[in-house]
Amino acid sequence: MADIDVKHVWGLMEKISFAMLTTWTGDKLRARPMDARVRPKQGVIYCLTDARAGKDEEIAKYPKVMLAFADAGSMKFVSLAGHAEVSNDRAKIKELWEPTAKAFWDSPDNPNIRLITITPDSAEFWDSPGTVISFAKMAFAAATGAKPELGENRKVAM
Repeated sequence: MADIDVKHVWGLMEKISFAMLTTWTGDKLRARPMDARVRPKQGVIYCLTDARAGKDEEIAKYPKVMLAFADAGSMKFVSLAGHAEVSNDRAKIKELWEPTAKAFWDSPDNPNIRLITITPDSAEFWDSPGTVISFAKMAFAAATGAKPELGENRKVAM
């Protein structure tokens, strides 16, 4: 079951792809949306970031991070805890470059681009049959006093 759950977590993250990255500043949590490049075969999630954005210093000092993936339309969610590292790996930045990155930088050669590599420690997923079915089950549960069965939820060691 554990291997199936790990594969399921990676699959959900690949489908959702955008995530909220949460870091610790030393006195508060800070979250921001990231375009996650999920790589199950390598066992990591990559994000491109700008050296001027402040995440580098937070991660260097406090490398434990959270990624929250959410597809509210299909009621699928993943919360992942892991260890992050920031690098200036120009070859990997070029390899991971996608057209979406042009919203922030003209090319992968921009010297301000940095690479965040997140290695997962653990995750938790919620995978329901979808919005309409979930709402119907919640309405039925509210009317009958029963607890709704809204799909799978498990904690997973990565």
